[in-house]
Amino acid sequence: MPTQDLRKAPARQRIWQTPQVYLARITAFGGAAALTIYGFMQMNLVFGNETSTTLQSLLLGFFTVTFGWIALSSTQALAAVFSGRREVANESSDRPLTSRTAIIMPVYNEDPATTCAALQAIGEAIADRGEGSAFEIFLLSDTTDPAVWAQETACFSRLRQGLKGKMQVWYRRRFDNVGRKAGNLREFVEQWGARYDHMLVLDADSLMAADTVITLARRMEAAPRLGILQSVPVLMGGTTVFARIQQFAGRVYGPIIARGVSAWQGLDGNYWGHNAIIRVKAFAECCGMPELPGRKPFGGHVMSHDFVEAALIRRGGWQVRMDTDLGGSWEGAPQSLLDLAARDRRWAQGNLQHVKVVGARGLSASNRAHFLIGIGSYLMSSIWLAMLVTGGFLTAQSLLYERDYFGDEPQLFPQWPIFDAQRMMWLLALSMALLFLPKILGALRAISLPKLRRSWGGAGRILGGTILEILLSALLAPILMLFQVQQVFEILSGRDSGWSAQSRGANDMSWSKAFASHGVQVFIGLAASVTVVLFAPNQIIWLAPVLAGLVLSPALSRFTGRVMDIGLIRLLYIPEDRNPPPVALRAEALRADFDIVADVTPMMLLSDPKLNARHLSSLPPVTDQSADDNKMDLDVITTRAKLSAAGNVDQAIGWLTKKELTKLLSTPELLSWGCEKFSRAP
Repeated sequence: MPTQDLRKAPARQRIWQTPQVYLARITAFGGAAALTIYGFMQMNLVFGNETSTTLQSLLLGFFTVTFGWIALSSTQALAAVFSGRREVANESSDRPLTSRTAIIMPVYNEDPATTCAALQAIGEAIADRGEGSAFEIFLLSDTTDPAVWAQETACFSRLRQGLKGKMQVWYRRRFDNVGRKAGNLREFVEQWGARYDHMLVLDADSLMAADTVITLARRMEAAPRLGILQSVPVLMGGTTVFARIQQFAGRVYGPIIARGVSAWQGLDGNYWGHNAIIRVKAFAECCGMPELPGRKPFGGHVMSHDFVEAALIRRGGWQVRMDTDLGGSWEGAPQSLLDLAARDRRWAQGNLQHVKVVGARGLSASNRAHFLIGIGSYLMSSIWLAMLVTGGFLTAQSLLYERDYFGDEPQLFPQWPIFDAQRMMWLLALSMALLFLPKILGALRAISLPKLRRSWGGAGRILGGTILEILLSALLAPILMLFQVQQVFEILSGRDSGWSAQSRGANDMSWSKAFASHGVQVFIGLAASVTVVLFAPNQIIWLAPVLAGLVLSPALSRFTGRVMDIGLIRLLYIPEDRNPPPVALRAEALRADFDIVADVTPMMLLSDPKLNARHLSSLPPVTDQSADDNKMDLDVITTRAKLSAAGNVDQAIGWLTKKELTKLLSTPELLSWGCEKFSRAP
C-alpha cells in the first residue's frame, strides 16, 4: 500500500460518463451559476446599480455567495430528474458469490455491546441467505481505555461463539493508534487485505440489511473496474427530539438530494467513510494516505480521509459511484445539539484541511467539487454571520448618521440614497423558495408514492412533520451558525481537535450545563434584540427567528436533547419507528445478552481464569522479539513489581496507572501470572 504523492498524477484509464451525467452537471452547477448571477444583478439593482459605500459592496458580496450556496442545494435537487436505475449484470442471480468480503468495523472506545450486537445481527441474516462463507467479520479496535478493552474482548468472544459455524469473526487491537481510522484501515489492508476481494466498511453505529450487503458484493463482482460503491445510509435509532429532527429531514428530503448528487457525480463519486463496499486491490494501490505538510490543524495526518480516498481511487482509474436504489442501510444520529457540535468540530477541521488536497495532481473535476463543497459547508456560517452583521451596520449607518446629499462638488441635484425595497422583498422571497425547494420536493415525493405514504402513516403526518421540522430547524440554525463560526475561528487560530470518543447515547442536560454551553449565544441574542428594538423596531420581524433561536438556545438545547414521546413529537417519527427492520429488532434483542457479557472489568481478568483465557485468546501470538522487548519494558517491570507487592486484586488494580493497566492487558505472560496469583486468593 504505497504512500501517494499528491504532486504527481499517476497514469490512469479514462472513464466515460453517460450523457445523463453531463446533463445533471449542467443542471446542478450551470443552474446554480445562472441563479447566482441573477441574484447578484438583482441585489445590485436594489442599490440602484451602484454600491457607493464599502458596506454596500460587502453586503452585495456576502449576499451573492450565500444566495449561490442556497441555489446550489436547490439545483442539485433538480438534477435528480437525471438519476436512473442502473442495470447491473447478474445482480439478481441466484448463483453463490464468488468473492470474499471482509465486513470491517473500526472502533475507538465505543460501547462493545452495541457494536457486537449489530455485527451478529448482520452476520446471522447473511448466513440465513446462504452466503455466510462469502463474508468474514473484522472488529478493528483502536481503543485506548483498558476498561473498554476488557469489555471488547469479552463481547468479541461472545460474538465469535454466536456466529460459530455461520461466519468467521476476527478481532485485532492496535497498540499504536498511528493515523487514527485511516491508519487502522491501512494496517488491516497491509496485514490481511490479500485474503479479501472487498471490504465493507461500517461505522460503530452502522446497521445494514443482509440483502443490501449481498447486493453490494454482487454489484462489485459485476463491475470489475468499480473501486467504491457507496450506499445511502438513513439515520435511525435516535430517541431524543434533536435526533428525530435529523432523522425526519434525512428520511423525507434526503432521497431527493442523494439522487441529485448521484446523478451529477456519475462514476466520479464520493465516499462517506462507512456503509460502503471497497475493492481491496484498488484501495491498496491508491489510498496510502500521505502526511500533509505543515503543523496541525492543517498539517499532519488526513482527518477526513474518506473524501480523499474516493478522490485517490478515482485518480487511479477506478470508478466510484453511489447507488441510491438499494435501501437497507442505516446509521445513528447525534442525540443532542452539543453532541453534534462536538462531532462537527472534528469534521470542520477535516474538511478545511482539504485545502491542502483539492489542488492535488490528477484529480477529477467532480472530486475537486466535493472538496470545495465540503470546505464551503463550514465557511458558509461565517459568511452568513458576516452578512447579518454588515446589514446591521448599514441599518445603523442610515439611522445614526446624516448623509450629505450634495457632496463636495458643485451639482444641480442631490444624490438621494437608493434602496429598492420592493425588489429586495422579491429577492428575499426567491431566496426562501430556493431554500425550501428540496424540502418541498421531498415531502411531495413521500406523499405522492402510495407505498411510501402508507409507511409514514399518511399524508397528514408527512405534512405535519415537515412543518414541525422546518420550525425547529429555523430556531436551531442560528445556534449551529455560531458554533461553526467558533469552530472555524479555532481552526484558523491553530487549535487541533484531538481525537475523542463520540457520544452516541441520550443524556439529560442540566440547566447549568445548558447555560454554560450557550451563554455567549444568549448574550449575543439579547444584545442584538435590544439594539434592534431600540433603533430599528420595524426590522424585528425579519430577524425574529435568528434572535429567538439565540436567546432561547439553552432551553432549545435542553428540550431537543431529551427523550420525549408526546403527540407532537410523534409527527417526527420515520417509517423505521413504525415498522423497525428485522435486523434492527434482532440487534436490539442481542444487545441485552451482550450487555451482560460486557460487565467485565480488568479486576475480573485477574481473578477469573475463564475470563482471563478469553481475553488472552484475542491477543496476537507472542514472538521471541516481543518477549525480549517485554523483559526490557519499564512499564512491564513496574507492573510486575506492583502485582507482586499487592495483597489482593483490589489493591493491585488500584496501584496500577492507566498505562500500566494497558500493558498488563496486552502482555500474555504478565496477565497469566497475575491471574494465577490472585485467582487462588480468597
